[in-house]
Amino acid sequence: MKILDRYILTSFLSTFATVFVILFFIFILQGIWLFIADLAGKDLDFYLIIKFLLFYSPKVVPLVLPLSVLLASIMTFGNFAENYEFAAMKASGISLKRAMYSLAIFISGLSIVAFLFANNIIPQAEYEFVNIKKTIVQQKPSMAIAEGQFSKIGNYNIKVSKKHGKNKNLLDDITIHKLSNLGVGANVIIKAKNGELISDEKTNFLQLVLYDGNYYEDIQPKNYKDKSKMPFAKSSFKKYIINFDLAPLQNSEGNTNDITNTNSMLNVNELVYTIDSLENKIGKDFESYSENINQRLTIVNTKLVDQPVVKDTLVNDITSILEPFQLSQILEFARGNVSNIKYSIDGSNYEFEGKIKNINNHWLALYDKFVIAYACLLMFFIGAPVGAIIRKGGLGLPIVFAMIVFIVYHFINVFGKKVAQENGIPPFLGSWLSSIILTPIAILLTYRATNDIGLINMEVILQPITKFFKKKEAK
Repeated sequence: MKILDRYILTSFLSTFATVFVILFFIFILQGIWLFIADLAGKDLDFYLIIKFLLFYSPKVVPLVLPLSVLLASIMTFGNFAENYEFAAMKASGISLKRAMYSLAIFISGLSIVAFLFANNIIPQAEYEFVNIKKTIVQQKPSMAIAEGQFSKIGNYNIKVSKKHGKNKNLLDDITIHKLSNLGVGANVIIKAKNGELISDEKTNFLQLVLYDGNYYEDIQPKNYKDKSKMPFAKSSFKKYIINFDLAPLQNSEGNTNDITNTNSMLNVNELVYTIDSLENKIGKDFESYSENINQRLTIVNTKLVDQPVVKDTLVNDITSILEPFQLSQILEFARGNVSNIKYSIDGSNYEFEGKIKNINNHWLALYDKFVIAYACLLMFFIGAPVGAIIRKGGLGLPIVFAMIVFIVYHFINVFGKKVAQENGIPPFLGSWLSSIILTPIAILLTYRATNDIGLINMEVILQPITKFFKKKEAK
C-alpha cells in the first residue's frame, strides 16, 4: 500500500470510528427513551437491562452505518480540500478519482460485512430481543396493567384502582370490559373486589385470577321489540380466571398490525423458503375460496340460461305458479343470500389483504439485507464528492449536508416500504426506491467533483440574467 493510500485510509477510519460511536450511542439513547415505560420502575436487575439494550443495539446499525459513512466521507474529503491537500495531490498528478480508489475498496469490503451482519447477527439479536421482552413481562406481569386507567390487552379493557405486593401483582377494585367480536362496544362487564396476576416462564400465557365479583352480559333477543328493554344476564362468582396471550403485551413498539413480526428473525435462505411457502398457501386459499363461493351461488349452465327463450320461460313459469307473497319471500331470501355472500367476500378480502401484507413484509425484509450493503457505497459516492466540492471539514457544514441527504434517503425509504407493504407498489421497488433516486445524484456529484466543475455552476445561471440587463442598458 502506498503512503498516500495509507494516509487517506487512516484519516477516514479515525473520523468514521468517532462518528459511528457517537451516532450509535445517540440511537441507543433514543431506544432507551422508546422503551422507558418497560424499564423504569419495574425493579428489574441491572444485568437484564443490559441484555435488553445489548440485543436492541444491532437493530440501529442499518441506520447508523450509512449515516456514518456519509458524514465521515464529507468530513475527510472536506478537510483535504480545506487544507489544500487536494491541491498538492493534483500538483503531483494524483486526481480525486485516484484518491478515492483505496477508500472505495474499503467501503466495498464494509458493504460485504454489512450484508453478513444484517443476514446473521440482526435476526439472532431480534429473536433474543423478543425473548427478553417476554422475560420482563413474565417476571413483572403487572407492567401490562396501569393503575387508575384502562389498559387494553387483546379483547379486554382492564382498570384497577391499586396495585400492591412484592411484584405489584395483587390488584384491588377491578373493572373489565370485554369487547365484542365485531370490536364495537362491550357486551361483557366484569367487576371484582380484588385479583392476582400469575405468570409462568414455561408458558406463553398470563393468568388473571379474580375474587368476589359480578359478571354482566348483554343478551341479544330474537324479537326486535325486546331489544328496547335492553336485557342482560348477571351472575356472581367467588373466583374467576382469565387467560391472556403474552404476544400483545410484548409489543412495546406500538405496532397495531395483526401480522407476526417473524420476518426480521430470518436470514436470506429462511426468508426465501418462507416466502415460497406463503405464496403457495395463499394461492391454494384463493382457489379453495373461489370454489366455495361458486358452490354457494349454485351456478347452473350459463349457456342454457342466457338463451332469451329459456330465460323468459323460467321467469314466466315462476311468476305464474307462485303467489305474490311467495314471490316476495323468495326475493327476500335471495336478497339475504346475496347480502351474506357479500359479507363473506368482504371478510375474506380483509383476510387475504393481511396475508398479502405478510408476504410483502417478508419480501421487504429480504431486500433490506442487500439495501444496507448498497447504501454504504451510495453514501460514500455522495459524501466524498460533496466534501471535495464544499471544501469544508469539521462538524459544521458537513453535518448540515449529511443530515439533509440522510433525511431525504430515510424519508423515501420509509415511504416506499409503507406503500409496498400495502401492496401499492412491488416490494422490490419499495425497498430500493431511495437508492434508485439517489444513485443518479451520486453519479452526477462524482462526475462534477472529479472534473472540478463544482456543486452549482453559477455562470450558467447568471449569464442569461447579465445578458438581459446589458441589452436593457444598450437600448
